[in-house]
Amino acid sequence: MINSQATSSITIDSYPLNVTQFYEWYGKFEDKRKATKQKKRRGYFHEENEKAIVAYNNEESFHLRNKVYTQHIHKPFMKLAENIIHTFKFYCFDDPYVDVQAEVVAYLIEKIDKYDHTKGSKAYSYFSIVAKNYLIYNNNENYKKMKQRTTLDAVDLKRNITNEIVRDEYKEAKKDFTNQMVEYWDNNLNVIFSRKKDIRVAAAIAELFRRREQIEIYNKKALYILIREMADVKTQYITKVVNTMRKIYNEKWEEYQHSGMVTYKNSGSIDQNSKYF
Repeated sequence: MINSQATSSITIDSYPLNVTQFYEWYGKFEDKRKATKQKKRRGYFHEENEKAIVAYNNEESFHLRNKVYTQHIHKPFMKLAENIIHTFKFYCFDDPYVDVQAEVVAYLIEKIDKYDHTKGSKAYSYFSIVAKNYLIYNNNENYKKMKQRTTLDAVDLKRNITNEIVRDEYKEAKKDFTNQMVEYWDNNLNVIFSRKKDIRVAAAIAELFRRREQIEIYNKKALYILIREMADVKTQYITKVVNTMRKIYNEKWEEYQHSGMVTYKNSGSIDQNSKYF
């Protein structure tokens, strides 16, 4: 650990060496947010929470560790545990939900010193995996005990809890990834494509991704017809753009699996309905 009395200054983009530096950084961070009048953020695990964890791990003072944990780490850990329990339906526990949630948070605290931001993973992604692995193991162990003491009518012995969890996790990841990709297309179509006709096709495809839950037929021919009507182009133009977007989609999926997010440079969002169709 780094000595908590270190007094070197910290920039807005750097990581804190200890809790004292974290609060110095946090003051600058909040001043910048207020000065730029940034909108209220969605979610519960933000940059300050990640840097608070780094500061916590580097701090020697128990008092300062407890302070930064209470103010900046405990709440996102509780929310993370809550979301994972309900999202993946980890309900095979004898204990009440609040006790299970507290167990997960206690396990995260036990493993908090294993997090190393220099390896490239975000704290949210790292601790989500830690929490899920803990719950998968304990959920399956409790399910085995449940099968031993419950009648066949009460428990479906053919269920594979692990497979169900993995399948649900994959579906949830794909949903989140697709939402991020829609935003990516909105901000990058006029960078990826230079011809207005190609941009119209790409914008139509992105719009179908946006409306995917309202589309009842996913037949390839029917989708091509929809795109052709929306973009007012011939089919050969669609195939060319689809191939380009598919390549980027696969690359971004690899990126998402590693980091949990899709990165892009904001080149100005596209008002597709009014500008292209």
